[in-house]
Amino acid sequence: MTTFYSQPSEARFHALRLLPGEEVFSALHAFIQQHQLQAAWIAGCTGSLTNVALRFAGCEETTLHTGTWEIISLNGTLELTGEHLHLAIADQHGAMLGGHMMPGCTVRTTLELVIGELASLAFSRQPCAVSGYDELVISSR
Repeated sequence: MTTFYSQPSEARFHALRLLPGEEVFSALHAFIQQHQLQAAWIAGCTGSLTNVALRFAGCEETTLHTGTWEIISLNGTLELTGEHLHLAIADQHGAMLGGHMMPGCTVRTTLELVIGELASLAFSRQPCAVSGYDELVISSR
């Protein structure tokens, strides 16, 4: 098996806050396009959601949840043409749920994000014969 890696890169950081009612994927896509971020990742996230869309491990369908959810963790990579994000949330009783974040997640009170960008790299997604999915490809700018 081959591991893919690249040379070190300097990083810069962006901060943003999403407001109640904003759909997270749309806002992230707009931010990435506006700032032309080519190799970004979620460096930090705090907030809450009312609607949650998750794809669980090994499943093809998206599961929708409505309620009051605190974000415990949001992590993953972002680029101009796509993303790979995982989300962990907790309900009002502290029960946790997590999976692959899908479009349809809506901010409840706030979503505070710090997004890092690797300045000399670019991310893209290409089909992987091993996994069967479009997977991360790292290249120099």
